[in-house]
Amino acid sequence: MAVEEEGLRVFQSVKIKIGEAKNIPPYPGPNKMRDCYCTVNLDQEEVFRTKTIEKSLCPFYGEDFYCEIPRSFRHLSFYIFDRDVFRRDSSIGKVAVKKEDLQKYHGKDHWFPLQPVCADSEVQGKVHLELRLSEVITDSGVICHKLATRVLECQDLPIVNGQCDPYAAVSLLGPSRSEAKKTKVKRKTNNPQFDEVFFFEVTKPLSYTKRQFDVEEDDVDKLALKVDLWTASNLKFGDEFLGEVRVPLKVLGQSGVHDAWYFLQPRDNGNKSVKADELGSLRLNIIYTEDHVFPTEHYNPLRDLLLLQSTHVEPVSASAAHILGEVCREKQEAAVPLVRLFLHYGKIVPFLSAIAHAEINRTQDPNTIFRGNSLTSKCIDETMKLAGMHYLRVTLKPIIDEICTDHKPCEIDPVKLKESENLDTNRENLRQYVDRIFNVITSSGVSCPTVMCDIFFSLRESAASRFQDDPDVRYTAVSSFIFLRFFAPAILSPNLFHLRPHHPDPCTSRTLTLISKTIQTLGSLAKSKSANFKESYMAAFYDYFNEQKYADAVKNFLDLISSSAHWDQKIIETPIMLKEGFMIKRAQGRNRFGLKNFKKRWFRLTNHEFTYHKTKGEGALCSIPIENILAVERLEEESFKMKNMFQVIQPERALYIQANNCVEARDWIDILTKVSQCNRKRLSTYHPSAFLNGHWLCCKLSADTAPGCTPCTGGLPANIQLDVDGDRETERIYSLYSTYMSKLVKMQEACGSKSVYDGPEQEEYSTFVIDDPQETYKTLRLVISAVQTLEQQHMQYKRDKFRKTKYGSQEHPIGDQSFQCYIRQQSESSTYSI
Repeated sequence: MAVEEEGLRVFQSVKIKIGEAKNIPPYPGPNKMRDCYCTVNLDQEEVFRTKTIEKSLCPFYGEDFYCEIPRSFRHLSFYIFDRDVFRRDSSIGKVAVKKEDLQKYHGKDHWFPLQPVCADSEVQGKVHLELRLSEVITDSGVICHKLATRVLECQDLPIVNGQCDPYAAVSLLGPSRSEAKKTKVKRKTNNPQFDEVFFFEVTKPLSYTKRQFDVEEDDVDKLALKVDLWTASNLKFGDEFLGEVRVPLKVLGQSGVHDAWYFLQPRDNGNKSVKADELGSLRLNIIYTEDHVFPTEHYNPLRDLLLLQSTHVEPVSASAAHILGEVCREKQEAAVPLVRLFLHYGKIVPFLSAIAHAEINRTQDPNTIFRGNSLTSKCIDETMKLAGMHYLRVTLKPIIDEICTDHKPCEIDPVKLKESENLDTNRENLRQYVDRIFNVITSSGVSCPTVMCDIFFSLRESAASRFQDDPDVRYTAVSSFIFLRFFAPAILSPNLFHLRPHHPDPCTSRTLTLISKTIQTLGSLAKSKSANFKESYMAAFYDYFNEQKYADAVKNFLDLISSSAHWDQKIIETPIMLKEGFMIKRAQGRNRFGLKNFKKRWFRLTNHEFTYHKTKGEGALCSIPIENILAVERLEEESFKMKNMFQVIQPERALYIQANNCVEARDWIDILTKVSQCNRKRLSTYHPSAFLNGHWLCCKLSADTAPGCTPCTGGLPANIQLDVDGDRETERIYSLYSTYMSKLVKMQEACGSKSVYDGPEQEEYSTFVIDDPQETYKTLRLVISAVQTLEQQHMQYKRDKFRKTKYGSQEHPIGDQSFQCYIRQQSESSTYSI
C-alpha cells in the first residue's frame, strides 16, 4: 500500500530476521525458566508474533517476517513476553528502534540490549493545538495577558487493553502554576475530536499604554503549556497515560498565535537507569526500505534498457541486468527486483535462458553446474518462489501439516535416540514420510507452473548441448533447482515458504531435516547415493530407496516439468513420452462410411503428439499434434451412458475417450491440459455433451460447428498472475544502481583497461565478468546516464518538497525526528549546492 504524495507514491517495507534472545532474567520462583515469545510492533500496534519457546532463558526463534508498512510510524519495536496461562502475559523488555535509525542496522545481525517496558514511555499518536495570547482589560481598567489554548483533535492514539476512551489534561507550567483543566472524555475512539478551549493567566497586569504582548523574556522562558493525554478507565488501577506535549510559550513570538500538530512524547521516567544486559538482549537483522516512486514516464529509459536490451544484447554479460548483478554486494539484492520486473512484463524466460546459457558455457565440470550463488541461481530461486508458491502449497502443505501435528518420532541417529524410542519404529516412520513426500512430488508434474517448465526446458537444452558426453546432465541441470533449491528447502523450513506459520519445534524440525536430506539425494540422481551421506546411519537408511523405480520416477518427473509447452520450441526438443496406456475411444468418423463405435486402443502421449494404436508397439492409427488440441474437458455421462469419459477437442472434431477409472480420467485430463495450455487457438468455451442425432445434447444447437455453450475449465493456469508494481521495481533497481555508482564507474575503468591492455588482469578489476569490454562500456554509459537523470529528478522533488513543507503540519508534527533529520540533510545539500 502506497502513501500518496504530490505526483509521487511512497512505499515502505521491512524484512526482519528474529534470531534469538539471551540472558533473559530468571523467573522469580523455583523453576526459574520462562516461556517466551517475541512480538513486532509498529509503535504500539502488534503486527507479528513468534511462536512461544518453552522453558528457556536463551530462546531461539529463527523466524522471518516481511510486511508492507501501510502508514507512517515512529518506532519499530520488539517486545519479549513471558507467557502466563492463568494471568496476563508479562513483558520482560523491549527494543525500540527509531525510524530514522533503521538504516544504521540495515541488513546486519545486531544484538540489541532489552530496555524496561514502562507504560509512561509507550506512546504514539499526535495532537493538534492552537495557542493564542490575548489582551484582557480587567474591571479596574488595567491590561493583563491570558493564554487561550484550544485542544482540537488527536490522531492514532494507542488502544490500551482493547479500548481507548481518551481525554486531555491541560496545565500551564511555571512558578506557582499548577491548575489543570480537562476536556470531556471521548468514548471508544482513538481519533477524538475535542475542540475545547481553556484560558490561563500568563502575566501580571501591565500599563495600559503598552500595546505589544511584550511578556518579560525571563517569564516566557519559565512558562510552558503541558497537555497530557489519558484513557479513562473503570478499573481500580486508574486512568492510563497515553503521552504528553510540552509547548514553551516563546513559540508565540510577536504574533501571539501558534497553531501546530505535535507528536506525543513519553513522560519523564525519573532517569531510572538499567544496566546493559540486565534484561538480556535480542539478535535482529532488519532491512527497511523506502521507495519514492514517480509516475511511470520517468522510468521509461531505464526500464527499456533493462527489458529490451537485457534479452537481446550479445554477450548477455554486457546487459544492464547482468551488470546490476555484478556491482551489487549480494546477488540476491539484484535478483529480487529484476525477477519481479521481468515476470511482470512477461520477459522472464528469455532473460533467464540467456544468463543461464552464458553460465553453463563458463562451467567446466558438469558436476558443478549451478552449484554457486550466481545471479542465474538467485534469479531462478526467486522465480520459483514467486511462480511456484501455489504449486508448493498444493503439493507439500497437507503432508507437512500432518508431520507437524502428529509428532511421530523419526530419529534414526542411535546417539540421539531417546530411551523410550525404538530405532526400527522410528526408521519405519521416517521411511513412510519420505515415500509419501517423494510420491506427491514425482506425481505433481502436471501442476508445475508453465513459466517454471519453460525455464527448466531452457536449462536442460543448454546443459545437454554444452556437455554432450554426459547423458545425465539434462536431468541434473533441472534437479539442482527443483529438488535442491525448491522442494528440499521448503521441507526443511516450511515457515520460510509460507507452508507453516512458525518455525517447527526442535523434534519436528529434526524430522523435516532427515526427510529433506533424503529427498535431496533422491532428486540429485547421484551415481553413488550412500557416499553422499557423511553419517553412516543416513547411508544405511538410504538403502531402502536404492531401487531403480525411484530413479525412474525422478527422471519421468524431470522429463515432464522440463518439457516446453510452447510449440515453437518443439522443433529443437527431443520427444519425451509422458503417459501411455489402454483406454476405450469412440471412432471419430474420419472416413465417410466409418462406424462410430467404441474400441479399445493403446494411447500414447509425448510432448509432441497424442496418438492411439491398435496395440502397444504397433504403428499409430491416428496422430494428433499437440498444437491441434484446443481443449481437454470431461464429457457428461448422459452422452453415451458411460462413466469416466473425456473429450480431446480438435479444430474439426472431438475425440471421445473413456478411461478405466475416475483417477485415470483426471490424470489424462491434467496432463493433456498441461502440454496444450499454451496453444494459440485454445478455446474459451466448449460443449460438455456430445453431438448426436444431428444436434448437441447440451444446448440443442443443430450445427456441429456451433461455438461452445459452457466456459472451459481452463485446467491449470497457463501463467501466474503477480501483484507487481513495475514502476516500484524499476525504482528499486535505480536505487541499487545509485547505491553502487562507484562500482559502476570502476567497471567502466575495467572495460577501458581490458580494451587497451592485453596483459595480466589488474586485481581491482578482476571481480567483474566482462566478456566484451566495448559492449559492456556502451551499456554502462547508458545505465549511468539514466540513473543520473533519475537522481536529478529525485533531488528536484526533494528541494520542492522542502520549500513547501511546514514543520508542525499534520504530515510532519513537531517532534518528528525523522523529518528534522531530513531538514538538516536538505539544508546541508542546499548549502553545498550553492
